[in-house]
Amino acid sequence: MAEFLASIFGTEKDRVNCPFYFKIGACCHGERCSRQHNKPTFSQTLLLLHMYQNPVHFQKQGVQFTEEAVQKHFDEFFADIYCELEEKYGPIDELNVCENLGDHLIGNVYCKFRREEDCQKAVDALNNRWYNGSPIYAELSPVTDFREASCRQHELSECSRGGFCNFMHIKTLSRDMQKTLGVRTVQHFTDWNKGGRGGPRGGGGRGGWGSRGGHDSRDKDRSRDRRRY
Repeated sequence: MAEFLASIFGTEKDRVNCPFYFKIGACCHGERCSRQHNKPTFSQTLLLLHMYQNPVHFQKQGVQFTEEAVQKHFDEFFADIYCELEEKYGPIDELNVCENLGDHLIGNVYCKFRREEDCQKAVDALNNRWYNGSPIYAELSPVTDFREASCRQHELSECSRGGFCNFMHIKTLSRDMQKTLGVRTVQHFTDWNKGGRGGPRGGGGRGGWGSRGGHDSRDKDRSRDRRRY
């Protein structure tokens, strides 16, 4: 019996544990899910909830963004996150950003560190930090194989569910930025010590990193927002 239960763990046949949470670290039913979400106590993968703000999703009525502008915004965001996480917490094996529209996946950033201890260090630190004027929500994720978590149809531009697919639609980094990150010459795009506003919500330049110290009213907002997910 134990062997059978182990063989179906995290699959559709498992009537106890949620297969979607096991595969993608998120579930469209959230806390209302009828199956268990077994949050890991240790993992190589960090999940930053709803961190990427796609300008297309936040554009004002009548404002249009070119594909080039959206890609440039994403490339800078990706490099910003990559540089900060790797320099402060440790070597990264994979960094993936979702472009899904569903509430449980929108803007999610998954970072797979080489070492579990670096991932835990990042979770502990990032839950006390801000980015682009908003608090960061960081947690350990069960996802280790992004080939299983991502939508194969999306990779072929054939997904019929579009942005509301329950599997990851991983946003593609431009070749130029891939090369730049590969030779490790990316420059910082923000001042890490400032929690200024920017990007789609704030206007002006891109956002920045900051610590939580002294933001009492924001701490209340943080607790309220966390209850939504």
